[in-house]
Amino acid sequence: MQLTRLALLSAAVLLSSTSACGPVALPEESQELASQRQTLYELNGLSPNGLAFNGLAFNGLAFNGLATAEFTSWFQTDPVLGDTVMKYLVQCAVPAGQTRSYTAPSTGTTYTWTGNLGLAPGWAQGATATLAEQQLISACLAAHTNKFGVRVPISVLGRAARGEVIPYTREELETFSEKEACFFGNLFNGEGLFVANDGRLLHPDHSSARACARSDEKNDDRQPCMPIVRVQSRCDKYCEKDGSKDFYTSCTYNGVTYRPLTTRMSKRDVFKCGDDICQYTESCGTGNTPDNCGKDCGPCP
Repeated sequence: MQLTRLALLSAAVLLSSTSACGPVALPEESQELASQRQTLYELNGLSPNGLAFNGLAFNGLAFNGLATAEFTSWFQTDPVLGDTVMKYLVQCAVPAGQTRSYTAPSTGTTYTWTGNLGLAPGWAQGATATLAEQQLISACLAAHTNKFGVRVPISVLGRAARGEVIPYTREELETFSEKEACFFGNLFNGEGLFVANDGRLLHPDHSSARACARSDEKNDDRQPCMPIVRVQSRCDKYCEKDGSKDFYTSCTYNGVTYRPLTTRMSKRDVFKCGDDICQYTESCGTGNTPDNCGKDCGPCP
């Protein structure tokens, strides 16, 4: 069986530190939302610097692919990182109800990862990843990136590699009522990762628990989550919607057409500087913007 080149993450998922001086509010409400329907509501928490890749080769995500010398060599270099990478990778690629396991020969420790979205059914069974699977896995990893390293529930919408719609309901769209972003690109061949706003731009005094996905008028040209590149303008400039109008099915950028994923978020995860709560997205200062939020976090020492 041919080896498949896999774009893998190369940094651990850590809860990012904050420069806020006052107590920082962690997303308890988000955790409550996440418990509602875990199979459809995705949690994200990948650090953006974890989207570099090392060109690891193995036979897809079939069980025999996880038993190769190449996989073992990569995993044993940093088991904590490897466990985190595989958690998100399997969640994106493998269907719900299936798992993938690996036993480290040096320690005897067995790691098990649970599938969910099933975006790459062929690759999940050990075949070489098709172009559609490469693009969807790349988009899925990008969609699960969080600048703050915090797990926030989101709605992930789109079609799997073979065209099946990711299941969703009207209730899900109502719960995650804020249109957020579209993600597209290809980590497997080095074309990169891209994100564009799908919803309203944030007001300058607002911040999002999903800073890699949503921006404001002031910061729209910044790149806070490299290697994910924020493209100018909205998703509808680059992307075509499904007949339902709920998500995008293709995005064209730099002359390349990609299979994207669309995300939505809860209003609870958009914060305002001035609400007397120093959020983890805010910092101390003297102003009323998230990066200078004296109103909530107080002055810096």
